[in-house]
Amino acid sequence: MSAPPTSRNTPSTTIPPAEPPAARPAEGTTTNPPPDPASTARPRLDWRIRFGALSLIWGFSFLLIKVGTEGYAPFQVTLGRLLSGTAVLAVAMAVRRERLPRGARTWGHLAVAALLLNALPFSLFAYAELSIPSTLAGICNAASPLWGMALSLVALSEDRPTRRRVAGLGLGFLGVLTVLGAWQGFSGLDFSGTAMALLASLSYPIGWIYVRRTLAGSGSSTLSLTGGQLFLGTMQIALVTPVFSSAPDGLPLLPTLAVVALGALGTGFAMLVQYGLVAEVGPTTAQMVTYFIPVIATAAGVVVLGEQLSWNTPVGALVVLAGAALTQSRGRSAGSKTEAQP
Repeated sequence: MSAPPTSRNTPSTTIPPAEPPAARPAEGTTTNPPPDPASTARPRLDWRIRFGALSLIWGFSFLLIKVGTEGYAPFQVTLGRLLSGTAVLAVAMAVRRERLPRGARTWGHLAVAALLLNALPFSLFAYAELSIPSTLAGICNAASPLWGMALSLVALSEDRPTRRRVAGLGLGFLGVLTVLGAWQGFSGLDFSGTAMALLASLSYPIGWIYVRRTLAGSGSSTLSLTGGQLFLGTMQIALVTPVFSSAPDGLPLLPTLAVVALGALGTGFAMLVQYGLVAEVGPTTAQMVTYFIPVIATAAGVVVLGEQLSWNTPVGALVVLAGAALTQSRGRSAGSKTEAQP
């Protein structure tokens, strides 16, 4: 469910400061540029309230995707999501008098970031939820920090494995196998939908590692980079949507509202909230939102959509979260962080 400005991987998604992958959500990895002056002003709402709101927004993203696909094709859901999110950031940039980044090289890197952090994972989750419950999609998203930690050991020279982090990686993937029911041969599991959700969660840390290597220290503000990234992601999806889906017969109310809320809140507004959290309490605390997302996604799917849970789903989800928490633990090591978004 995409991702945001901390130093780990969120359900939404974007360029550093920091997303979950900055933290995230699932909705990568990055280094954090100096916070924008506008984001350092003391907010009126306590950070705990904003933290809770962010957890709810990203946690409900998977429910909104499911509702959106009831009236629109997956690519159309993604296009509407990106359009709404881009509009929110465009307004924020206008208010703060921010300009889009300059330079062909920067825009080239942003195009790749948009594909890996927005267009691809958003579309994969939308397609996945055609055949799997929103609860399972939210739990698959929680595997993002695990993928990110495994990739960072290979791609980021400053990351060094520790016993604690390796144990967390093993524990986390054991939790994934528990969720999927590996001991019973994955019976009753929709393989294609689950595989797409797991690939979406893998796309986030790949994107954040790419961003860290190419865009950190670019000189542009986080808001400017994120605005450019979402704009390019919107253009990418706008090109492929007419090829793979026909125009909808109408504008069904609930799916339309779900898609607009998914983009405006989960992809646009949530990023702005996270910028403020990172600036106020730091990326380590802000990225903790990652661990609330699957819990809220599961509760929303069961209570609102009436989705069924077997015992292994919540148990496996808790094991995944415990493993992800261990992989993010630095201990005595100064390794870098990886984050995940919706």
